[in-house]
Amino acid sequence: MTLFFLLVGLELRREFDMGEFRERRRVQVPVIAALGGMLLPVAIFLAITPAGEAARGWAMVMATDTAFAVGVLALVGRRSSLRLRIFLLTLVIVDDVAAISVIAVVYSTKVQPLALVAGVALLGAMVVLRRIGVGTSWVYVALGLGIWLAASAAGVHPTVAGVAVGLLTAAHPPRRASLQEATGVTRAFRQQPSPALAAEAARRITMSLSPNERLQHVLHPWTSFVIVPLFALANAGIDLSGDVFGRLFGSPLAIGVIAGLVVGKTLGIPAGAWLATRSFLGGLPLAVGWPSLIAASSVAGIGFTVSLLIADLSYTGVLLEDAKLGILAASIVAALLSIVMFYGMSSLPRDRLRRAEARTSMPLVDLAVPVDAEVDHVRGAPDGTVTLVEYGDYECPHCGAAAPVVLELLQRFDGKLRFVWRHLPLPDVHPNAALAAEAAEAAGAQGDFWGMHDRLLEDQDALQLPDLVGRAHELALDEAAFERDLREGRFSERVAHDVASAEAAGVAGTPTFFINDVQYRGADDLESLESAIRTALRMTDSRADLARDGG
Repeated sequence: MTLFFLLVGLELRREFDMGEFRERRRVQVPVIAALGGMLLPVAIFLAITPAGEAARGWAMVMATDTAFAVGVLALVGRRSSLRLRIFLLTLVIVDDVAAISVIAVVYSTKVQPLALVAGVALLGAMVVLRRIGVGTSWVYVALGLGIWLAASAAGVHPTVAGVAVGLLTAAHPPRRASLQEATGVTRAFRQQPSPALAAEAARRITMSLSPNERLQHVLHPWTSFVIVPLFALANAGIDLSGDVFGRLFGSPLAIGVIAGLVVGKTLGIPAGAWLATRSFLGGLPLAVGWPSLIAASSVAGIGFTVSLLIADLSYTGVLLEDAKLGILAASIVAALLSIVMFYGMSSLPRDRLRRAEARTSMPLVDLAVPVDAEVDHVRGAPDGTVTLVEYGDYECPHCGAAAPVVLELLQRFDGKLRFVWRHLPLPDVHPNAALAAEAAEAAGAQGDFWGMHDRLLEDQDALQLPDLVGRAHELALDEAAFERDLREGRFSERVAHDVASAEAAGVAGTPTFFINDVQYRGADDLESLESAIRTALRMTDSRADLARDGG
């Protein structure tokens, strides 16, 4: 389970480094909502459960099973947005970190100071090694194992070590220089295949990703398909024979668990979120609408994995069986309730739903350099409601495949969508891309950027200088001036400006799209992009309606 909580820490750190929580104050709302979703369940549990040994497991109702909660959101599909999933993930991670902290303080044995100091020292060593750029994996594996052993020897529950290591593991987009180095080694392997070059190419490609992403990729299958199922099988052990309902409703402990998880989470999280939006606490708007938040709050009542862990630490015998039965029942009820609530949202007045979603906070801007109509190349509606920015490479086959999709989107959203192309040639894999980008700019200087743009993407196998001059002839441009511009590199700085803006936004590959300054992370097919643009259009229109109405 330490590996499971290591993954939890990694996911939270990634949100701080690359997600919505780059703006630190945005953490406030889900944290306060999570506190409401922990305090009320505990109060309900203690009010129902008799004092004494039965009350020892009060922390069971604090936690949420991250994997099952996200799985339920996946079941409801488009009824849950990406922002809702991020909000819920943050909230349940706060739940789990708090629950693990309680385990460390309440359920751990007597703390041994020397072992605890040793664990902290090893954590410090891990930070120092990352700062100076040590990338050898086995060093961190050894340090992680040492931290885990130190936590165990100190009398602190070892899962705390997993959370701590995860929170210390940074995430960042792939760096252009690292990707170019990996490409160079891969090209060398292509020319002279050998085991040594194959191993080096694989190492360089892997190391171009951040430690956080590499570790998440390694851990996800193990935690999802091995660790969590094995833990559930080993610890659930619930006897479902005989009069299950009689045992369930005859046990104050089981009823306390059910009421705490289902009722406490469903009411406590919205209550905490409401407090977080009050002016005396900063008055930050929610990242999701109230209907979606209430439906998602019931998902947090699925406390399976962590709740079972705390139950196992708290009870033995009949009390343990009652606690496990309550946890199982609460998790089933919470999952069914949340699904019913998500589907029930569709019966609410559509206008009210739109307005509720429009009152949410604006997404964090990912586009580092804002669109400037005087500098950028704009196609479609100059004042379109939605702006689609693409960083592309004229020799990239994926950009070529996306070109007709963009044209179709401009037709479907005529008058509402403006499209901006920015250059991101990848010379390490596409040797003609930079010259092609300059050719588009040279054509633009003569008033036909988009004509050259379309021809370059239609025939990506003919991008050398004679081919480009031939395109200029087809477009009836001044061929001599066009060729002179390319030979002298007149527009190389203009292309470099776009490349710099891409690097500032953390863009490493092509095509990369931004919708209203927020990076789009879905598929590049027509259906997916159209759905994302429609969502942005609805949100923009709803915000405009609220502004006109003074809402």
